[in-house]
Amino acid sequence: MGQGAGFRKQERIVSKKLMDELFKNGHSQSLTVFPLRAVFRIEESCPPSVYRDEPYQATAQILVSVPKRHFKHAVDRNRAKRQVREAYRLNKQLLLSSQPTLDQRLHFSIAFIWLSNVPQPSPRVTHSVKSILSRIGGRVDKG
Repeated sequence: MGQGAGFRKQERIVSKKLMDELFKNGHSQSLTVFPLRAVFRIEESCPPSVYRDEPYQATAQILVSVPKRHFKHAVDRNRAKRQVREAYRLNKQLLLSSQPTLDQRLHFSIAFIWLSNVPQPSPRVTHSVKSILSRIGGRVDKG
């Protein structure tokens, strides 16, 4: 089953090991488009699936982080996370269309980190996510 416009549980980074690899190893790259910073890693092979019961495996997994120091109230943090997830869900084809061939499946691990201290309108968040995804996809095309 291919990746449509949905956002399935397999597309979330839930593995502590994968999070540690994303943030602690020197193989990750970072870029910023206000109000978001993206820490990402591109790998040749997919990590083992945490969800053994389903054959579907995402070629991109994301993590959304909104620090408590930016928004004291959980309702504001949750809204920011919803905005980022929705923008990703609608625009993930920008990233996945950069896949070279079916033989060489790349796996993208991306952590979106919120930088702003004030709530941002959804179009601005969408623009930031689109820009980040197209720039990450552009790095794959360049090699």
